[in-house]
Amino acid sequence: MAHDVEAAALPPLRQVTEDFASDKQAFSVPWGKAMMWIFLLSDTFIFTCFLTSYMNVRISTTKSWPNPSQVFSLNIGGQDIPLILIAIMTFVLITSSGTMALAVNYGYRRNKKYTVWLMVATAALGATFVSMQAFEWTKLILEGVRPWGNPWGAPQFGSAFFMITGFHGLHVSAGVIYLLTIARRVHTGFYDKRGSYETVEIAGLYWHFVDLVWVFIFAFFYLW
Repeated sequence: MAHDVEAAALPPLRQVTEDFASDKQAFSVPWGKAMMWIFLLSDTFIFTCFLTSYMNVRISTTKSWPNPSQVFSLNIGGQDIPLILIAIMTFVLITSSGTMALAVNYGYRRNKKYTVWLMVATAALGATFVSMQAFEWTKLILEGVRPWGNPWGAPQFGSAFFMITGFHGLHVSAGVIYLLTIARRVHTGFYDKRGSYETVEIAGLYWHFVDLVWVFIFAFFYLW
């Protein structure tokens, strides 16, 4: 009763602030983590729309869809090895998910040295993935793949491929910059002063999301 009287006496804006503060304390959800989850949910919706549109186009097209084993093969030693580059890219990204998980673990332990090195290693693996994706794009462009056509079949293949893999590659590139920024702050002791390495965990959420999205792209685009 006394709390209601006190709340009624507060200015409207102050009362709203008090309500938000009460909710934050009641649910014990840090704002940074909550905002990251909201961002990831919205991003999930976007990628779902992309993949759903891709499946719809592939099912409804009247022309044959290019064979992934042929399109994404790599000539090594005079032999075309199907999907070898994609397999390496997938291995690199999954490995980066493991190093990121270790970085979060050492962050909880307040081990600055290992947290920094593992985050830098994760960023390096992410940069390697983007470099290999750039090589893949270059190879396909030189072979005649364009957003409006390609030498192997349905013309929609190029636009779907460049849009989906490009959007994911943009996320990986942004993640590399994000991880290096957080690693630098860990190195300078910024989070030691704050008394929390929670931002490392938030960065881990983003990176694991990027890795998970690639699993779906790999399954739908390269294996189907």
